Amino acid sequence: MTTSSATQLDLGEVSETYFAAWEARDPDAIAALHTTDTHFHVHAPGEDPADGREAARANFAQTFERFPDFAFEVNRVLLGESHWVLDWVMIDDTLGVRLPLLDVVEVSPDGLVARKDVYVEVPA
Repeated sequence: MTTSSATQLDLGEVSETYFAAWEARDPDAIAALHTTDTHFHVHAPGEDPADGREAARANFAQTFERFPDFAFEVNRVLLGESHWVLDWVMIDDTLGVRLPLLDVVEVSPDGLVARKDVYVEVPA
């Protein structure tokens, strides 16, 4: 196994743990997987970046309050050496929401999320 393959395997495990925390809707568990100086930004109108673990945690909790019944539809996950890209759709049938999203996630050498940018395709 090459170093690159080993790195991608580890990153796959990190991403699966991260996805599970989101599926559990647990802001504390998600925040614990971020660095203390993390940068989290949903690139959508009216959304400000969250800098630091506590600010990111508050943002995660707010997401669950705004979209309490949302589900995930994953199109693909692309793993790099220290990042992953998640192409997915957020679906909330209760609110009639179906939003295509693209996450770009940078991971620190210790396996924590250092930066996450979420790009939203906002309907016209």
